[in-house]
Amino acid sequence: MNKRLLKLTLITLVAAAVAVLALSSRADDTTKPATPADQSSKQKFYGPITAVDTNAMTFTIGDQTFVVTSESQLTKNGQPATIADATVGEPARGTYTTADDGKLDVTKARFGKKSGGKAGGGKGGKHKKSESSDTDTNTPPSSAQQ
Repeated sequence: MNKRLLKLTLITLVAAAVAVLALSSRADDTTKPATPADQSSKQKFYGPITAVDTNAMTFTIGDQTFVVTSESQLTKNGQPATIADATVGEPARGTYTTADDGKLDVTKARFGKKSGGKAGGGKGGKHKKSESSDTDTNTPPSSAQQ
C-alpha cells in the first residue's frame, strides 16, 4: 500500500513539474522582444481607437501608439483619409513596421467599420450559388413530371 502511495505521489509530482515547465515556456514566448528581423516585417493591428493626436500625427489603440508618416496609406469607408478622420471609439485596422527608434510606423490603416470585402462577398456568393443549385434541382423533377 505504501509503495502504491509513493508511486502515485511521484507521478503526480512529475506531471505537475511538466505542466509548470510547459506554462513557463509559453509565457516566455509571449514576452520575447522583437528581433531585428521581426522589426522590418509588417505587423498587423486591430482595435478601437482610444486617442488621436493630429499635431503629433499619432493614434492609439490600447497601449500602442502608431505614427502616421508621409508613406502611410489611410482610408475611411473606402475613401482616402487623413489622421483628422480618425475618431476615438471607432475601429481601426492595418499594418505597421517598427522603426529603429522603436516607433510604430503605420504602412496602411483603415478607419471605421469594415464593409464589403472578402467576408461579405464570400457569404453572398455562397448563398446565391445554393439558390441557383436549388433552382437547378427543382427544374429536372418538373421536366420529369411533364
